[in-house]
Amino acid sequence: MKAILNFFSWRICLVLSIAVLAILIVFNFYGLYTDKFYFFKFDNYIFPLFAVVHFIFLYVLWFKIKEREYTDPQMRNLEYAMYGIFLIYMFKIMDTAYILQSYYEYQDHIIPEAFIPVGIFIFLLQFFLLFLTILTFKHRMVMVGPYNFDSINENIDSWQ
Repeated sequence: MKAILNFFSWRICLVLSIAVLAILIVFNFYGLYTDKFYFFKFDNYIFPLFAVVHFIFLYVLWFKIKEREYTDPQMRNLEYAMYGIFLIYMFKIMDTAYILQSYYEYQDHIIPEAFIPVGIFIFLLQFFLLFLTILTFKHRMVMVGPYNFDSINENIDSWQ
C-alpha cells in the first residue's frame, strides 16, 4: 500500500480525482443505448450533485494538508458523507456493468457502434474513481491525521 501511496501522491490523487469526476459528469448525461446526450432528465443531475460534495471534500483535504491543520468535526462529517457517496459510486459501476452486459440480449436490435467502447471507458473511469477515492481517504489518514477529538484541546493554539 505504501508503494501505491508513493506512486499516487496526494497531489496526483487530487488532480486525477477532479479530472475523472469532470469527465464522468459529462458522460452521466450520455445514453449508451441511443448515443445521445440527455440534459432534461432529472435523474442525470443526481450524480453531479454528489460530485459537488466530492469536490468539497477534495478542497478541504487540500486545504488541511497545505495549512498543516488537524482534522475537525466538519471534515469528519464530510468524510462520512463521502462514505455514502462511495456506495453510490459502487451502484453506478454495477449499473454500467449491467447495461454493458445487456448488449448480448439486445444485439438483434439497433445498438450504436460506440456502445461497447464508450461503455467500457465509462466503466473503467468509474472503477478508477473508486480507487482514487480510497486512496484519498488513506492520504487523509496519513497526512492530516485521525479523528481524535478527545485531545482536541492539545492541538489548538489559543494564542492566534
